[in-house]
Amino acid sequence: MTVGEDPGEARAQLARRIAGEITLSTDPGATLRKWRTDFDVSQTELAGRMGVSSSVVSDYESGRRESPGIGLVSRVVEGLLDIDESRGGSRIRQFARVVSAGFESDIVRDIREYPAAIPTDRVYEALDATEVAPGERDTVNGHTVINSIEAITSLSSEEFYRLYGQSTDRALVFTGVTRGESPLVALRVVTPTPNAVILHGLDEEALWDHAAALAEVDGFSLAVSTAPLEESLERLRSL
Repeated sequence: MTVGEDPGEARAQLARRIAGEITLSTDPGATLRKWRTDFDVSQTELAGRMGVSSSVVSDYESGRRESPGIGLVSRVVEGLLDIDESRGGSRIRQFARVVSAGFESDIVRDIREYPAAIPTDRVYEALDATEVAPGERDTVNGHTVINSIEAITSLSSEEFYRLYGQSTDRALVFTGVTRGESPLVALRVVTPTPNAVILHGLDEEALWDHAAALAEVDGFSLAVSTAPLEESLERLRSL
Protein backbone atom coordinates (compact mmCIF):
# COMPACT_ATOMS: atom_id res chain seq x y z
CA MET A 1 0.00 0.00 0.00
CA THR A 2 1.44 3.42 -0.96
CA VAL A 3 1.33 6.60 1.06
CA GLY A 4 -1.34 7.94 -1.26
CA GLU A 5 -3.56 4.94 -0.46
CA ASP A 6 -3.04 5.02 3.34
CA PRO A 7 -4.16 8.24 5.07
CA GLY A 8 -2.68 7.04 8.36
CA GLU A 9 0.77 6.61 6.84
CA ALA A 10 0.46 9.97 5.07
CA ARG A 11 -0.35 11.63 8.39
CA ALA A 12 2.60 9.91 10.09
CA GLN A 13 5.03 10.97 7.36
CA LEU A 14 3.74 14.54 7.37
CA ALA A 15 4.00 14.66 11.17
CA ARG A 16 7.64 13.55 11.00
CA ARG A 17 8.38 16.16 8.35
CA ILE A 18 6.81 19.06 10.26
CA ALA A 19 8.42 18.04 13.56
CA GLY A 20 11.81 17.63 11.92
CA GLU A 21 11.68 21.02 10.21
CA ILE A 22 10.69 22.84 13.41
CA THR A 23 13.23 21.02 15.58
CA LEU A 24 16.16 21.45 13.19
CA SER A 25 15.35 25.00 12.10
CA THR A 26 17.67 27.87 13.01
CA ASP A 27 14.48 29.84 13.69
CA PRO A 28 11.98 27.29 15.03
CA GLY A 29 9.40 29.97 15.85
CA ALA A 30 9.29 31.16 12.25
CA THR A 31 9.10 27.57 11.02
CA LEU A 32 6.25 26.84 13.42
CA ARG A 33 4.45 29.92 12.11
CA LYS A 34 5.05 28.84 8.50
CA TRP A 35 3.40 25.47 9.05
CA ARG A 36 0.52 26.97 11.01
CA THR A 37 -0.25 29.44 8.24
CA ASP A 38 0.20 26.71 5.60
CA PHE A 39 -2.57 24.83 7.38
CA ASP A 40 -4.63 28.04 7.57
CA VAL A 41 -4.95 27.69 11.34
CA SER A 42 -5.09 30.71 13.65
CA GLN A 43 -2.99 30.98 16.79
CA THR A 44 -6.19 30.88 18.83
CA GLU A 45 -7.45 27.71 17.14
CA LEU A 46 -4.13 25.91 17.51
CA ALA A 47 -3.80 26.99 21.13
CA GLY A 48 -7.30 25.73 21.88
CA ARG A 49 -6.50 22.34 20.37
CA MET A 50 -3.27 22.15 22.40
CA GLY A 51 -4.94 23.26 25.64
CA VAL A 52 -2.77 26.36 26.10
CA SER A 53 -3.37 30.10 25.81
CA SER A 54 -2.90 31.79 22.44
CA SER A 55 -0.12 33.90 24.00
CA VAL A 56 1.96 30.72 24.38
CA VAL A 57 1.81 30.04 20.63
CA SER A 58 2.48 33.71 19.90
CA ASP A 59 5.49 33.80 22.24
CA TYR A 60 7.11 30.76 20.61
CA GLU A 61 6.50 32.06 17.10
CA SER A 62 7.94 35.47 17.90
CA GLY A 63 10.96 34.08 19.75
CA ARG A 64 9.96 35.59 23.09
CA ARG A 65 10.19 32.09 24.53
CA GLU A 66 13.11 29.74 24.12
CA SER A 67 13.00 27.19 21.33
CA PRO A 68 10.15 24.71 21.88
CA GLY A 69 11.13 21.31 23.19
CA ILE A 70 10.22 17.98 21.63
CA GLY A 71 7.09 17.68 23.75
CA LEU A 72 5.67 21.01 22.65
CA VAL A 73 6.60 20.44 19.01
CA SER A 74 4.76 17.13 19.13
CA ARG A 75 1.66 18.86 20.52
CA VAL A 76 1.85 21.53 17.80
CA VAL A 77 2.10 18.91 15.06
CA GLU A 78 -0.72 16.77 16.44
CA GLY A 79 -2.85 19.89 16.88
CA LEU A 80 -2.37 20.98 13.26
CA LEU A 81 -3.07 17.52 11.89
CA ASP A 82 -6.12 17.03 14.14
CA ILE A 83 -7.55 20.34 12.97
CA ASP A 84 -6.93 19.40 9.35
CA GLU A 85 -8.67 16.05 9.81
CA SER A 86 -11.63 17.77 11.48
CA ARG A 87 -11.93 19.91 8.34
CA GLY A 88 -11.83 16.91 6.02
CA GLY A 89 -8.09 16.24 5.81
CA SER A 90 -7.32 18.30 2.70
CA ARG A 91 -3.72 19.11 3.70
CA ILE A 92 -2.93 15.50 4.57
CA ARG A 93 -4.39 14.29 1.26
CA GLN A 94 -2.45 16.96 -0.60
CA PHE A 95 0.80 15.77 0.98
CA ALA A 96 -0.05 12.15 0.14
CA ARG A 97 -0.66 12.99 -3.52
CA VAL A 98 2.63 14.85 -3.84
CA VAL A 99 4.64 12.10 -2.13
CA SER A 100 2.96 9.42 -4.26
CA ALA A 101 4.01 11.35 -7.36
CA GLY A 102 7.61 11.10 -6.19
CA PHE A 103 8.36 14.75 -5.41
CA GLU A 104 8.99 16.90 -2.35
CA SER A 105 6.12 19.16 -1.27
CA ASP A 106 8.50 22.15 -1.38
CA ILE A 107 8.69 21.63 -5.13
CA VAL A 108 5.18 20.41 -5.94
CA ARG A 109 2.69 22.42 -3.89
CA ASP A 110 -0.27 20.33 -5.03
CA ILE A 111 -1.16 17.70 -7.60
CA ARG A 112 -4.61 16.38 -8.39
CA GLU A 113 -6.58 14.41 -10.94
CA TYR A 114 -10.16 15.58 -11.50
CA PRO A 115 -13.02 13.03 -11.64
CA ALA A 116 -13.84 14.40 -15.10
CA ALA A 117 -12.43 17.00 -17.45
CA ILE A 118 -13.42 20.55 -16.54
CA PRO A 119 -13.30 23.78 -18.57
CA THR A 120 -9.97 25.58 -18.36
CA ASP A 121 -11.90 28.74 -17.57
CA ARG A 122 -12.85 27.27 -14.17
CA VAL A 123 -9.17 26.90 -13.28
CA TYR A 124 -8.52 30.47 -14.40
CA GLU A 125 -11.44 31.69 -12.33
CA ALA A 126 -10.14 29.90 -9.23
CA LEU A 127 -6.74 31.53 -9.69
CA ASP A 128 -8.15 34.90 -10.80
CA ALA A 129 -5.96 34.43 -13.88
CA THR A 130 -5.98 36.37 -17.15
CA GLU A 131 -5.49 34.44 -20.38
CA VAL A 132 -2.84 35.94 -22.65
CA ALA A 133 -2.76 33.21 -25.32
CA PRO A 134 -5.55 30.77 -26.28
CA GLY A 135 -4.87 27.05 -26.44
CA GLU A 136 -5.95 24.27 -28.76
CA ARG A 137 -7.90 22.51 -25.96
CA ASP A 138 -10.36 24.14 -23.59
CA THR A 139 -10.51 21.52 -20.80
CA VAL A 140 -8.08 20.07 -18.27
CA ASN A 141 -8.07 16.74 -16.41
CA GLY A 142 -6.12 17.88 -13.35
CA HIS A 143 -3.57 20.35 -12.07
CA THR A 144 -0.01 20.46 -10.79
CA VAL A 145 1.25 23.43 -8.79
CA ILE A 146 5.03 23.83 -9.04
CA ASN A 147 7.40 26.11 -7.16
CA SER A 148 9.38 27.22 -10.19
CA ILE A 149 12.52 28.27 -8.30
CA GLU A 150 12.69 25.06 -6.25
CA ALA A 151 12.10 22.98 -9.38
CA ILE A 152 14.90 24.68 -11.27
CA THR A 153 17.40 24.58 -8.40
CA SER A 154 16.59 21.20 -6.86
CA LEU A 155 15.53 18.75 -9.58
CA SER A 156 17.86 16.70 -11.71
CA SER A 157 17.30 16.77 -15.46
CA GLU A 158 15.60 13.35 -15.24
CA GLU A 159 13.29 14.48 -12.42
CA PHE A 160 12.54 17.72 -14.24
CA TYR A 161 11.52 15.83 -17.36
CA ARG A 162 9.42 13.37 -15.35
CA LEU A 163 7.57 16.17 -13.56
CA TYR A 164 6.72 17.98 -16.77
CA GLY A 165 6.09 14.77 -18.65
CA GLN A 166 3.43 13.70 -16.13
CA SER A 167 1.39 16.76 -17.04
CA THR A 168 -0.55 15.53 -20.07
CA ASP A 169 -3.97 17.19 -20.41
CA ARG A 170 -3.37 19.11 -17.18
CA ALA A 171 -3.01 22.69 -16.02
CA LEU A 172 0.49 23.54 -14.81
CA VAL A 173 0.67 26.37 -12.28
CA PHE A 174 4.13 27.84 -11.74
CA THR A 175 4.58 29.94 -8.60
CA GLY A 176 7.29 32.46 -7.80
CA VAL A 177 7.57 33.55 -11.43
CA THR A 178 9.17 36.88 -12.40
CA ARG A 179 9.06 36.78 -16.24
CA GLY A 180 8.07 33.25 -17.21
CA GLU A 181 10.99 32.57 -19.49
CA SER A 182 12.54 29.63 -17.61
CA PRO A 183 9.44 27.41 -17.22
CA LEU A 184 8.25 28.08 -20.76
CA VAL A 185 11.62 27.31 -22.32
CA ALA A 186 11.85 24.13 -20.22
CA LEU A 187 8.43 23.03 -21.47
CA ARG A 188 9.75 22.99 -25.04
CA VAL A 189 11.67 19.76 -24.40
CA VAL A 190 8.66 17.90 -22.98
CA THR A 191 6.23 15.82 -25.02
CA PRO A 192 3.29 16.04 -24.78
CA THR A 193 2.67 19.56 -23.50
CA PRO A 194 0.05 20.52 -20.90
CA ASN A 195 -3.31 21.96 -21.92
CA ALA A 196 -2.80 25.14 -19.89
CA VAL A 197 0.00 26.97 -18.11
CA ILE A 198 -0.57 29.61 -15.44
CA LEU A 199 2.35 31.80 -14.37
CA HIS A 200 1.69 33.08 -10.87
CA GLY A 201 3.35 36.21 -9.55
CA LEU A 202 3.34 38.50 -12.57
CA ASP A 203 0.96 40.47 -14.78
CA GLU A 204 0.89 40.87 -18.55
CA GLU A 205 3.25 43.84 -18.49
CA ALA A 206 5.97 41.87 -16.72
CA LEU A 207 5.56 38.78 -18.91
CA TRP A 208 8.46 37.70 -21.11
CA ASP A 209 8.02 39.22 -24.58
CA HIS A 210 8.05 35.85 -26.37
CA ALA A 211 5.83 33.98 -23.90
CA ALA A 212 2.53 34.24 -25.79
CA ALA A 213 4.14 33.31 -29.11
CA LEU A 214 5.81 30.27 -27.56
CA ALA A 215 2.51 29.11 -26.07
CA GLU A 216 0.75 29.46 -29.41
CA VAL A 217 3.47 27.42 -31.17
CA ASP A 218 3.11 24.60 -28.64
CA GLY A 219 -0.68 24.83 -28.55
CA PHE A 220 -1.34 25.39 -24.84
CA SER A 221 -3.33 28.17 -23.22
CA LEU A 222 -1.24 30.65 -21.24
CA ALA A 223 -2.45 32.82 -18.38
CA VAL A 224 -0.98 35.01 -15.66
CA SER A 225 -2.12 35.73 -12.12
CA THR A 226 -1.15 38.04 -9.25
CA ALA A 227 -3.92 36.93 -6.86
CA PRO A 228 -2.94 35.97 -3.29
CA LEU A 229 -1.40 32.51 -3.66
CA GLU A 230 -2.80 30.64 -0.66
CA GLU A 231 -6.35 31.85 -1.27
CA SER A 232 -6.05 30.89 -4.94
CA LEU A 233 -4.75 27.42 -4.12
CA GLU A 234 -7.64 26.84 -1.71
CA ARG A 235 -10.10 27.62 -4.51
CA LEU A 236 -8.15 25.44 -6.92
CA ARG A 237 -8.20 22.49 -4.52
CA SER A 238 -11.97 22.76 -4.25
CA LEU A 239 -12.54 22.17 -7.99
